[in-house]
Amino acid sequence: MTSATSFSTLALPPAVLANLTQLGYLEMTPIQAAALPVALAGHDLLAQAKTGSGKTAAFALAMLDKLNPRHFGVQCLVLCPTRELAEQVAVETRRLARAEENIKVLTVVGGVPVRNQLASLEHGAHVIVGTPGRVMDLLEREALDLSGLKTLVLDEADRMLDMGFVDDIKAVASACPKTRQTLLFSATYPEGIARLSQQFMRNPQTVKVESRHDAAQIRQLWYEVRPTERLHAVGRLLRHYQPASTIAFCNTRQQCRDLVDVLTAEGIQAIALHGDLEQRDRDQVLIQFANRSCSVLVATDVAARGLDIAKLECVVNVDVTYETEQHIHRIGRTGRAGEEGLALNLASLEEMGRVGNIEVLQGAATKWHTLDELDAGSDKPLVAPMVTLQILGGRKEKIRPGDVLGALTKDMGFDGAQIGKINVTEMSTYVAVERAIADKALARLNSGLVKGKRVRARRIEGITE
Repeated sequence: MTSATSFSTLALPPAVLANLTQLGYLEMTPIQAAALPVALAGHDLLAQAKTGSGKTAAFALAMLDKLNPRHFGVQCLVLCPTRELAEQVAVETRRLARAEENIKVLTVVGGVPVRNQLASLEHGAHVIVGTPGRVMDLLEREALDLSGLKTLVLDEADRMLDMGFVDDIKAVASACPKTRQTLLFSATYPEGIARLSQQFMRNPQTVKVESRHDAAQIRQLWYEVRPTERLHAVGRLLRHYQPASTIAFCNTRQQCRDLVDVLTAEGIQAIALHGDLEQRDRDQVLIQFANRSCSVLVATDVAARGLDIAKLECVVNVDVTYETEQHIHRIGRTGRAGEEGLALNLASLEEMGRVGNIEVLQGAATKWHTLDELDAGSDKPLVAPMVTLQILGGRKEKIRPGDVLGALTKDMGFDGAQIGKINVTEMSTYVAVERAIADKALARLNSGLVKGKRVRARRIEGITE
Protein backbone atom coordinates (compact mmCIF):
# COMPACT_ATOMS: atom_id res chain seq x y z
CA MET A 1 0.00 0.00 0.00
CA THR A 2 1.37 3.39 -1.02
CA SER A 3 1.96 5.90 1.78
CA ALA A 4 0.15 9.23 1.56
CA THR A 5 3.55 10.92 1.71
CA SER A 6 5.16 8.79 -1.00
CA PHE A 7 6.46 10.66 -4.06
CA SER A 8 4.58 8.11 -6.18
CA THR A 9 1.32 9.84 -5.19
CA LEU A 10 2.39 12.86 -7.27
CA ALA A 11 1.78 13.25 -11.00
CA LEU A 12 5.47 12.89 -11.85
CA PRO A 13 6.91 10.95 -14.83
CA PRO A 14 8.16 7.38 -14.10
CA ALA A 15 11.77 8.38 -14.90
CA VAL A 16 11.62 11.17 -12.28
CA LEU A 17 10.17 8.80 -9.65
CA ALA A 18 12.88 6.22 -10.45
CA ASN A 19 15.58 8.88 -10.04
CA LEU A 20 14.08 9.98 -6.70
CA THR A 21 14.20 6.38 -5.45
CA GLN A 22 17.81 6.06 -6.59
CA LEU A 23 18.69 9.29 -4.74
CA GLY A 24 17.07 7.98 -1.55
CA TYR A 25 13.98 10.21 -1.69
CA LEU A 26 11.38 7.73 -0.44
CA GLU A 27 8.94 9.78 1.65
CA MET A 28 8.11 13.45 1.27
CA THR A 29 8.99 15.82 4.09
CA PRO A 30 6.08 17.93 5.42
CA ILE A 31 6.95 20.94 3.21
CA GLN A 32 7.26 18.72 0.13
CA ALA A 33 3.89 17.06 0.83
CA ALA A 34 2.24 20.47 1.32
CA ALA A 35 3.93 22.44 -1.48
CA LEU A 36 4.43 20.01 -4.37
CA PRO A 37 0.76 19.32 -5.25
CA VAL A 38 0.09 23.09 -5.31
CA ALA A 39 3.22 23.94 -7.33
CA LEU A 40 2.80 21.04 -9.79
CA ALA A 41 -0.77 22.25 -10.44
CA GLY A 42 0.73 25.55 -11.66
CA HIS A 43 -0.33 27.87 -8.82
CA ASP A 44 1.86 30.63 -7.41
CA LEU A 45 3.03 29.55 -3.97
CA LEU A 46 3.91 31.31 -0.72
CA ALA A 47 5.60 28.68 1.48
CA GLN A 48 6.94 29.01 5.01
CA ALA A 49 9.66 26.48 5.71
CA LYS A 50 12.91 26.53 7.64
CA THR A 51 16.40 25.56 6.47
CA GLY A 52 16.80 21.80 6.42
CA SER A 53 13.13 21.08 5.77
CA GLY A 54 13.60 19.70 2.25
CA LYS A 55 12.34 22.85 0.50
CA THR A 56 14.90 22.68 -2.35
CA ALA A 57 13.33 19.50 -3.71
CA ALA A 58 9.88 21.05 -3.18
CA PHE A 59 10.54 23.85 -5.67
CA ALA A 60 13.10 22.08 -7.90
CA LEU A 61 10.79 19.17 -8.78
CA ALA A 62 7.98 21.62 -9.60
CA MET A 63 10.08 23.84 -11.86
CA LEU A 64 11.78 20.90 -13.62
CA ASP A 65 8.36 19.38 -14.34
CA LYS A 66 7.47 22.38 -16.56
CA LEU A 67 10.86 22.58 -18.26
CA ASN A 68 11.29 21.63 -21.92
CA PRO A 69 14.81 20.13 -22.31
CA ARG A 70 14.69 20.55 -26.09
CA HIS A 71 14.30 24.33 -25.76
CA PHE A 72 17.78 25.59 -24.93
CA GLY A 73 16.90 28.82 -23.16
CA VAL A 74 16.53 30.01 -19.57
CA GLN A 75 13.22 28.59 -18.32
CA CYS A 76 13.79 28.61 -14.53
CA LEU A 77 15.46 31.19 -12.27
CA VAL A 78 16.16 30.65 -8.57
CA LEU A 79 17.26 33.65 -6.48
CA CYS A 80 19.18 32.89 -3.25
CA PRO A 81 20.58 35.24 -0.58
CA THR A 82 24.12 33.80 -0.45
CA ARG A 83 26.67 32.22 -2.76
CA GLU A 84 26.85 29.09 -0.60
CA LEU A 85 23.10 28.50 -0.74
CA ALA A 86 23.07 29.09 -4.51
CA GLU A 87 25.79 26.44 -4.95
CA GLN A 88 23.87 23.97 -2.77
CA VAL A 89 20.62 24.56 -4.64
CA ALA A 90 22.39 24.13 -8.00
CA VAL A 91 23.99 20.83 -6.92
CA GLU A 92 20.66 19.46 -5.64
CA THR A 93 18.81 20.62 -8.78
CA ARG A 94 21.35 18.83 -11.01
CA ARG A 95 20.80 15.61 -9.04
CA LEU A 96 17.03 15.90 -9.35
CA ALA A 97 17.33 16.70 -13.08
CA ARG A 98 19.18 13.45 -13.88
CA ALA A 99 15.93 11.81 -15.04
CA GLU A 100 16.13 13.96 -18.18
CA GLU A 101 19.33 14.13 -20.20
CA ASN A 102 21.26 17.31 -20.88
CA ILE A 103 19.51 19.75 -18.55
CA LYS A 104 22.05 22.49 -17.91
CA VAL A 105 22.02 24.23 -14.51
CA LEU A 106 24.24 27.33 -14.22
CA THR A 107 25.24 29.17 -11.03
CA VAL A 108 25.71 32.96 -11.28
CA VAL A 109 26.96 34.58 -8.07
CA GLY A 110 29.07 37.53 -6.97
CA GLY A 111 32.58 37.25 -5.56
CA VAL A 112 33.92 35.53 -8.69
CA PRO A 113 34.89 37.03 -12.08
CA VAL A 114 31.85 37.77 -14.23
CA ARG A 115 33.65 36.84 -17.47
CA ASN A 116 33.41 33.08 -16.80
CA GLN A 117 29.67 33.38 -16.20
CA LEU A 118 29.25 35.48 -19.35
CA ALA A 119 31.03 32.77 -21.35
CA SER A 120 28.84 30.04 -19.83
CA LEU A 121 25.67 32.03 -20.60
CA GLU A 122 26.70 32.30 -24.25
CA HIS A 123 26.54 28.49 -24.42
CA GLY A 124 23.02 28.56 -22.97
CA ALA A 125 21.34 27.10 -19.88
CA HIS A 126 17.93 25.80 -18.82
CA VAL A 127 18.11 26.73 -15.13
CA ILE A 128 19.88 29.72 -13.53
CA VAL A 129 20.59 29.73 -9.78
CA GLY A 130 22.04 33.01 -8.56
CA THR A 131 22.29 35.85 -6.09
CA PRO A 132 20.21 38.99 -6.82
CA GLY A 133 23.15 41.34 -7.35
CA ARG A 134 24.88 39.20 -9.98
CA VAL A 135 21.61 38.36 -11.77
CA MET A 136 20.86 42.12 -11.96
CA ASP A 137 24.39 42.75 -13.29
CA LEU A 138 23.88 40.19 -16.07
CA LEU A 139 20.46 41.65 -16.95
CA GLU A 140 21.95 45.15 -17.19
CA ARG A 141 24.67 43.80 -19.50
CA GLU A 142 21.88 42.19 -21.59
CA ALA A 143 23.70 38.87 -21.15
CA LEU A 144 20.73 37.14 -19.50
CA ASP A 145 17.44 36.71 -21.41
CA LEU A 146 14.44 35.91 -19.21
CA SER A 147 11.78 36.31 -21.92
CA GLY A 148 11.15 32.55 -22.00
CA LEU A 149 11.06 32.09 -18.21
CA LYS A 150 8.40 29.69 -16.89
CA THR A 151 9.27 29.61 -13.16
CA LEU A 152 10.75 32.20 -10.78
CA VAL A 153 11.78 30.93 -7.32
CA LEU A 154 12.70 33.15 -4.36
CA ASP A 155 14.53 30.98 -1.83
CA GLU A 156 14.93 32.27 1.74
CA ALA A 157 13.14 35.47 0.74
CA ASP A 158 13.15 36.85 4.30
CA ARG A 159 16.95 36.76 4.36
CA MET A 160 17.16 38.48 0.97
CA LEU A 161 15.01 41.30 2.39
CA ASP A 162 17.23 41.47 5.50
CA MET A 163 20.27 41.83 3.24
CA GLY A 164 18.73 44.75 1.30
CA PHE A 165 17.94 42.96 -1.97
CA VAL A 166 14.31 44.11 -2.22
CA ASP A 167 14.90 46.52 -5.15
CA ASP A 168 16.95 43.92 -7.04
CA ILE A 169 14.21 41.31 -6.54
CA LYS A 170 11.55 43.70 -7.87
CA ALA A 171 13.74 44.55 -10.89
CA VAL A 172 14.38 40.88 -11.68
CA ALA A 173 10.68 40.04 -11.35
CA SER A 174 9.76 42.88 -13.72
CA ALA A 175 12.17 41.41 -16.32
CA CYS A 176 10.29 38.09 -16.25
CA PRO A 177 7.13 37.29 -18.28
CA LYS A 178 3.90 38.10 -16.41
CA THR A 179 2.61 34.59 -17.19
CA ARG A 180 5.39 32.87 -15.23
CA GLN A 181 4.81 30.85 -12.06
CA THR A 182 6.35 32.34 -8.88
CA LEU A 183 7.33 30.17 -5.89
CA LEU A 184 8.40 32.07 -2.74
CA PHE A 185 9.97 30.24 0.21
CA SER A 186 10.65 32.00 3.51
CA ALA A 187 11.52 30.83 7.03
CA THR A 188 9.60 33.75 8.58
CA TYR A 189 6.78 36.02 7.38
CA PRO A 190 7.78 39.63 8.08
CA GLU A 191 5.58 42.40 6.66
CA GLY A 192 7.99 42.87 3.77
CA ILE A 193 7.21 39.38 2.45
CA ALA A 194 3.48 40.11 2.31
CA ARG A 195 4.13 43.39 0.48
CA LEU A 196 6.54 41.68 -1.93
CA SER A 197 4.10 38.87 -2.73
CA GLN A 198 1.27 41.35 -3.43
CA GLN A 199 3.42 43.18 -5.97
CA PHE A 200 4.28 40.34 -8.33
CA MET A 201 2.49 37.09 -7.39
CA ARG A 202 -0.86 36.00 -8.84
CA ASN A 203 -3.34 34.74 -6.21
CA PRO A 204 -0.66 32.73 -4.38
CA GLN A 205 -1.67 29.75 -2.29
CA THR A 206 -0.06 29.68 1.16
CA VAL A 207 1.42 26.62 2.87
CA LYS A 208 3.12 26.58 6.24
CA VAL A 209 4.81 23.73 8.07
CA GLU A 210 6.50 23.57 11.43
CA SER A 211 10.23 22.97 11.58
CA ARG A 212 11.07 19.28 11.37
CA HIS A 213 13.81 19.69 13.98
CA ASP A 214 12.79 17.89 17.15
CA ALA A 215 13.72 20.13 20.06
CA ALA A 216 13.82 17.03 22.25
CA GLN A 217 16.81 15.82 20.22
CA ILE A 218 18.76 19.00 20.94
CA ARG A 219 20.27 19.29 24.40
CA GLN A 220 20.45 22.99 25.29
CA LEU A 221 22.73 24.30 28.03
CA TRP A 222 23.08 27.96 29.09
CA TYR A 223 26.10 29.52 30.81
CA GLU A 224 26.19 33.00 32.30
CA VAL A 225 29.47 34.75 31.53
CA ARG A 226 31.08 38.13 32.05
CA PRO A 227 31.88 39.89 28.75
CA THR A 228 35.62 39.63 29.46
CA GLU A 229 35.54 35.83 29.82
CA ARG A 230 33.19 35.05 26.93
CA LEU A 231 35.78 34.05 24.28
CA HIS A 232 37.88 31.94 26.65
CA ALA A 233 34.66 30.25 27.83
CA VAL A 234 34.19 28.85 24.32
CA GLY A 235 37.52 27.02 24.56
CA ARG A 236 36.55 25.60 27.97
CA LEU A 237 33.25 24.31 26.59
CA LEU A 238 34.92 22.69 23.58
CA ARG A 239 37.61 20.99 25.66
CA HIS A 240 34.99 19.71 28.11
CA TYR A 241 32.44 18.36 25.61
CA GLN A 242 34.95 17.41 22.85
CA PRO A 243 32.49 17.69 19.91
CA ALA A 244 33.83 16.39 16.59
CA SER A 245 32.27 19.29 14.65
CA THR A 246 31.04 22.67 15.92
CA ILE A 247 29.67 25.89 14.45
CA ALA A 248 30.28 28.81 16.83
CA PHE A 249 27.93 31.72 16.03
CA CYS A 250 28.96 35.33 16.68
CA ASN A 251 26.91 38.47 16.06
CA THR A 252 29.74 40.40 14.37
CA ARG A 253 32.63 39.75 11.99
CA GLN A 254 35.10 41.22 14.48
CA GLN A 255 33.91 38.82 17.17
CA CYS A 256 34.53 35.97 14.67
CA ARG A 257 38.10 37.09 14.10
CA ASP A 258 38.77 37.57 17.82
CA LEU A 259 37.39 34.13 18.70
CA VAL A 260 39.50 32.38 16.06
CA ASP A 261 42.59 34.14 17.45
CA VAL A 262 41.75 33.05 21.03
CA LEU A 263 40.97 29.43 20.09
CA THR A 264 44.08 29.15 17.91
CA ALA A 265 46.24 30.47 20.77
CA GLU A 266 44.67 27.77 22.99
CA GLY A 267 45.61 25.04 20.50
CA ILE A 268 42.10 24.53 19.08
CA GLN A 269 41.84 24.49 15.30
CA ALA A 270 39.24 27.03 14.19
CA ILE A 271 38.49 28.87 10.96
CA ALA A 272 36.23 31.88 10.37
CA LEU A 273 33.45 32.34 7.82
CA HIS A 274 32.27 35.93 7.37
CA GLY A 275 31.40 38.41 4.67
CA ASP A 276 34.88 39.92 4.35
CA LEU A 277 36.39 36.75 2.87
CA GLU A 278 37.13 36.43 -0.84
CA GLN A 279 35.16 33.69 -2.60
CA ARG A 280 38.26 31.48 -2.95
CA ASP A 281 38.83 31.63 0.81
CA ARG A 282 35.14 31.03 1.58
CA ASP A 283 35.25 27.90 -0.59
CA GLN A 284 38.37 26.65 1.19
CA VAL A 285 36.83 27.26 4.63
CA LEU A 286 33.69 25.30 3.79
CA ILE A 287 35.61 22.46 2.17
CA GLN A 288 37.90 22.09 5.21
CA PHE A 289 34.99 22.07 7.64
CA ALA A 290 32.79 19.71 5.61
CA ASN A 291 35.62 17.20 5.05
CA ARG A 292 36.51 17.14 8.80
CA SER A 293 39.87 18.90 8.43
CA CYS A 294 38.82 21.52 10.97
CA SER A 295 36.60 20.91 14.00
CA VAL A 296 35.36 24.45 14.66
CA LEU A 297 33.76 26.85 12.17
CA VAL A 298 33.25 30.38 13.56
CA ALA A 299 30.56 32.23 11.62
CA THR A 300 28.10 35.10 11.51
CA ASP A 301 24.44 34.35 10.76
CA VAL A 302 24.55 35.88 7.27
CA ALA A 303 27.65 33.91 6.30
CA ALA A 304 26.21 30.63 7.61
CA ARG A 305 22.77 31.04 6.04
CA GLY A 306 22.04 28.10 3.75
CA LEU A 307 24.86 25.91 5.01
CA ASP A 308 23.75 22.34 5.61
CA ILE A 309 26.54 20.42 7.33
CA ALA A 310 25.80 16.72 7.74
CA LYS A 311 26.10 15.34 11.28
CA LEU A 312 26.93 18.62 13.02
CA GLU A 313 27.45 17.63 16.65
CA CYS A 314 27.39 21.01 18.36
CA VAL A 315 26.34 24.66 18.02
CA VAL A 316 27.85 27.29 20.32
CA ASN A 317 26.00 30.60 20.57
CA VAL A 318 28.88 32.88 21.54
CA ASP A 319 26.52 35.88 21.55
CA VAL A 320 22.74 35.86 22.08
CA THR A 321 20.97 36.67 18.80
CA TYR A 322 19.28 40.04 18.33
CA GLU A 323 16.42 38.36 16.42
CA THR A 324 14.68 35.80 18.61
CA GLU A 325 13.76 33.43 15.76
CA GLN A 326 17.37 33.34 14.62
CA HIS A 327 18.20 31.39 17.78
CA ILE A 328 15.93 28.58 16.52
CA HIS A 329 17.67 28.65 13.14
CA ARG A 330 21.08 28.38 14.80
CA ILE A 331 20.37 25.46 17.11
CA GLY A 332 18.31 23.69 14.43
CA ARG A 333 21.50 22.98 12.50
CA THR A 334 22.36 20.23 14.96
CA GLY A 335 20.20 17.26 15.98
CA ARG A 336 19.08 16.45 12.44
CA ALA A 337 18.00 13.19 10.80
CA GLY A 338 17.47 11.41 14.12
CA GLU A 339 20.91 12.36 15.51
CA GLU A 340 21.27 13.95 18.94
CA GLY A 341 22.51 17.53 18.98
CA LEU A 342 24.13 19.83 21.53
CA ALA A 343 23.55 23.59 21.78
CA LEU A 344 25.80 25.54 24.18
CA ASN A 345 24.73 29.12 24.85
CA LEU A 346 26.68 31.96 26.49
CA ALA A 347 24.90 35.03 27.88
CA SER A 348 25.92 38.05 29.95
CA LEU A 349 23.65 40.06 32.25
CA GLU A 350 23.16 42.66 29.50
CA GLU A 351 21.66 39.96 27.23
CA MET A 352 19.07 38.57 29.68
CA GLY A 353 16.23 40.48 28.00
CA ARG A 354 16.93 38.66 24.75
CA VAL A 355 17.21 35.34 26.61
CA GLY A 356 13.72 36.02 28.01
CA ASN A 357 12.38 36.48 24.47
CA ILE A 358 13.88 33.12 23.49
CA GLU A 359 12.22 31.46 26.52
CA VAL A 360 8.84 32.83 25.43
CA LEU A 361 9.34 31.61 21.84
CA GLN A 362 10.45 28.13 22.95
CA GLY A 363 7.81 27.89 25.66
CA ALA A 364 10.37 26.65 28.17
CA ALA A 365 12.45 28.14 30.97
CA THR A 366 16.21 28.30 30.50
CA LYS A 367 18.36 25.84 32.46
CA TRP A 368 21.47 27.62 33.72
CA HIS A 369 24.89 26.12 34.41
CA THR A 370 28.19 27.59 35.59
CA LEU A 371 31.58 27.39 33.93
CA ASP A 372 32.91 25.94 37.20
CA GLU A 373 31.04 22.71 36.38
CA LEU A 374 33.32 22.14 33.39
CA ASP A 375 36.33 19.86 33.57
CA ALA A 376 39.00 22.48 34.25
CA GLY A 377 41.79 19.94 34.02
CA SER A 378 40.86 18.77 30.53
CA ASP A 379 43.80 19.52 28.27
CA LYS A 380 42.85 17.00 25.59
CA PRO A 381 43.61 18.57 22.22
CA LEU A 382 40.67 19.15 19.89
CA VAL A 383 42.38 18.07 16.67
CA ALA A 384 40.46 17.33 13.49
CA PRO A 385 40.95 13.78 12.16
CA MET A 386 41.65 14.84 8.57
CA VAL A 387 43.98 17.23 6.72
CA THR A 388 43.13 18.94 3.41
CA LEU A 389 45.62 18.77 0.55
CA GLN A 390 45.17 21.17 -2.37
CA ILE A 391 46.17 20.04 -5.85
CA LEU A 392 46.71 22.90 -8.30
CA GLY A 393 44.40 21.91 -11.15
CA GLY A 394 40.67 21.24 -11.31
CA ARG A 395 37.78 21.03 -13.76
CA LYS A 396 39.72 23.11 -16.31
CA GLU A 397 42.30 20.31 -16.45
CA LYS A 398 39.43 17.76 -16.56
CA ILE A 399 40.45 16.28 -13.20
CA ARG A 400 37.74 14.14 -11.59
CA PRO A 401 37.52 12.80 -8.02
CA GLY A 402 38.14 9.27 -9.31
CA ASP A 403 41.45 10.36 -10.85
CA VAL A 404 42.74 11.56 -7.48
CA LEU A 405 41.41 8.57 -5.54
CA GLY A 406 42.95 6.19 -8.07
CA ALA A 407 46.34 7.92 -7.90
CA LEU A 408 46.41 7.81 -4.09
CA THR A 409 45.24 4.19 -3.77
CA LYS A 410 46.40 2.25 -6.84
CA ASP A 411 49.57 4.20 -7.65
CA MET A 412 50.72 5.58 -4.28
CA GLY A 413 49.72 2.68 -2.02
CA PHE A 414 47.25 4.30 0.39
CA ASP A 415 44.16 2.53 1.70
CA GLY A 416 40.85 3.94 0.39
CA ALA A 417 39.63 4.20 3.99
CA GLN A 418 42.38 6.75 4.66
CA ILE A 419 41.04 9.09 1.97
CA GLY A 420 38.08 11.39 2.72
CA LYS A 421 36.05 13.78 0.61
CA ILE A 422 37.44 15.00 -2.73
CA ASN A 423 36.19 18.39 -4.02
CA VAL A 424 37.02 19.50 -7.56
CA THR A 425 36.63 23.23 -8.28
CA GLU A 426 37.40 25.16 -11.45
CA MET A 427 41.10 25.68 -10.69
CA SER A 428 41.89 23.38 -7.73
CA THR A 429 41.19 19.94 -6.31
CA TYR A 430 40.93 19.40 -2.55
CA VAL A 431 41.37 15.97 -1.00
CA ALA A 432 40.98 15.10 2.69
CA VAL A 433 43.38 12.49 4.04
CA GLU A 434 43.82 11.06 7.52
CA ARG A 435 46.11 13.27 9.60
CA ALA A 436 48.57 10.43 10.20
CA ILE A 437 49.33 10.07 6.47
CA ALA A 438 49.11 13.74 5.45
CA ASP A 439 52.84 14.41 5.06
CA LYS A 440 53.46 11.14 3.23
CA ALA A 441 50.47 11.68 0.90
CA LEU A 442 51.64 15.23 0.13
CA ALA A 443 55.15 14.03 -0.73
CA ARG A 444 53.84 11.26 -3.00
CA LEU A 445 51.44 13.59 -4.80
CA ASN A 446 54.27 16.03 -5.50
CA SER A 447 56.56 13.27 -6.79
CA GLY A 448 53.91 11.16 -8.55
CA LEU A 449 51.32 11.52 -11.31
CA VAL A 450 47.60 12.28 -11.38
CA LYS A 451 45.88 11.37 -14.65
CA GLY A 452 49.31 10.77 -16.16
CA LYS A 453 50.54 14.27 -15.37
CA ARG A 454 52.81 15.84 -12.77
CA VAL A 455 50.93 17.97 -10.23
CA ARG A 456 51.79 20.40 -7.47
CA ALA A 457 50.11 19.97 -4.12
CA ARG A 458 50.22 21.72 -0.75
CA ARG A 459 48.77 21.26 2.69
CA ILE A 460 46.03 23.69 3.82
CA GLU A 461 45.62 24.61 7.47
CA GLY A 462 43.24 27.49 8.16
CA ILE A 463 43.12 30.20 5.50
CA THR A 464 46.00 31.03 3.17
CA GLU A 465 46.27 34.66 2.15
